Amino acid sequence: MACLGLYCGKTLLFKNGSTEIYGECGVCPRGQRTNAQKYCQPCTESPELYDWLYLGFMAMLPLVLHWFFIEWYSGKKSSSAVFQHITALFECTMAAIITLLVSDPVGVLYIHSCRVLMLSDWYTMLYNPSPDYVTTVHCTHEAVYPLYTIVFIYYAFCLVLMMLLRPLLVKKIACGLGKSDRFKSIYAALYFFPILTVLQAVGGGLLYYAFPYIILVLSLVTLAVYMSASEIENCYDLLVRKKRLIVLFSHWLLHAYGIISISRVDKLEQDLPLLALVPTPALFYLFTAKFTEPSRILSEGANGH
Repeated sequence: MACLGLYCGKTLLFKNGSTEIYGECGVCPRGQRTNAQKYCQPCTESPELYDWLYLGFMAMLPLVLHWFFIEWYSGKKSSSAVFQHITALFECTMAAIITLLVSDPVGVLYIHSCRVLMLSDWYTMLYNPSPDYVTTVHCTHEAVYPLYTIVFIYYAFCLVLMMLLRPLLVKKIACGLGKSDRFKSIYAALYFFPILTVLQAVGGGLLYYAFPYIILVLSLVTLAVYMSASEIENCYDLLVRKKRLIVLFSHWLLHAYGIISISRVDKLEQDLPLLALVPTPALFYLFTAKFTEPSRILSEGANGH
């Protein structure tokens, strides 16, 4: 009987030498996906560079949000912000390492995966066939194994480590904050982790293809907003505080990450020169900021120029 459906396949039941016996057409076991002949094959390939970059993007999201809310609620005079930033980095790093160790193959810092071929690979539940238009053959499985579920595992470990480490740290060192403000960054995480989980569950496939452009657009917008809010108009304003340099270099890293993700470094000698564009947005802002100063525009308007 022909195996219908885009993601339905026949699972190997018995193999003895050259003799192979396959079961009926249905859902493939976890860690397998169908090939062109509609047979379920184990995922034994290594992730491509783009797959690792996607996982890195999904891993960065909770870290960036942690840092944002820590900075937001800590206040300018709080010395606890630095320790909380380091703790958040430690939590996310350990969560990533543990996630890789518990994934297949267990105990090593690399994973086996199935190759992503098209957007529909992320949404196999939408492609369950109905051969007689009455009975539905359920063939929903993780065709992009493990790129879909590994993100949920990572978020779970991030949440567990945060609840184990951060409250003790905040209670010990956040002396400059009121009792009601000490744990607000933790409360914020309890909100954004479910949001990130839903985002991955619903839009994982869309994020897989769009994340390089999301990184570039958001990093450009946030850099412009930060430089404007900090009233940075020249290089001296940028160099006067170390924090501003850290923010600038962080955005440059994000620019480079987005450029590498878009180019995928397929042709190294052609793609690497694109990294020279990384400082361009900041330089463009510094060179043009004096021409867009509101006070100057108002004064010139009042003088009739």
